Amino acid sequence: MSTKTKLGQTAEIAGPTKANIFPNGNVAASLISKAKRPLLVVGSHSVKTETNDGDLVDSAIRALKNPKVSAVATAHMVGEFRKRGDDKAKSMSLFVLGKYLSDPEWMGLDGKGPYDAVVFMGFAYYMEWLVESGLKNFAMSLRTVSLDRNYQPNAKWSLGWMPEPDWKESIEIIVSRLEEEA
Repeated sequence: MSTKTKLGQTAEIAGPTKANIFPNGNVAASLISKAKRPLLVVGSHSVKTETNDGDLVDSAIRALKNPKVSAVATAHMVGEFRKRGDDKAKSMSLFVLGKYLSDPEWMGLDGKGPYDAVVFMGFAYYMEWLVESGLKNFAMSLRTVSLDRNYQPNAKWSLGWMPEPDWKESIEIIVSRLEEEA
């Protein structure tokens, strides 16, 4: 599997701290599995992004079988979750969520405490870049993970650029691991 870094925007400057690249899906799955309160954030590109089991919404629904995983569907995406029989995902604007995640006193969507890992998937590159930049600078203890195919420099961890078959395999590994722990 290739871990070559390919930036999503030419001449972007993310600052001195850049994302670590997962060498493979198993490492990403381990990091997410070790989180006590992971939050999966699903963007509007999720319905356009095919995976081995459908699209990223289908993958997110599978991951939500794990009771410790919570999810936020941004934009109109909560409707996709409901159409597919899931009522666990909550709805919130990505930028509002970014503000809440940077507040150390925010107790999460369920009131049970702050999240320790936030996993982003299915976003326009520039939107995720902005939110993760804010979290990198104002929620430094929060682990941020990007599961998109582009290297996301403002995340703490990114799958980085990889060929589509390798990316699909990584997503399947991550989702299967979360399902098994349910």
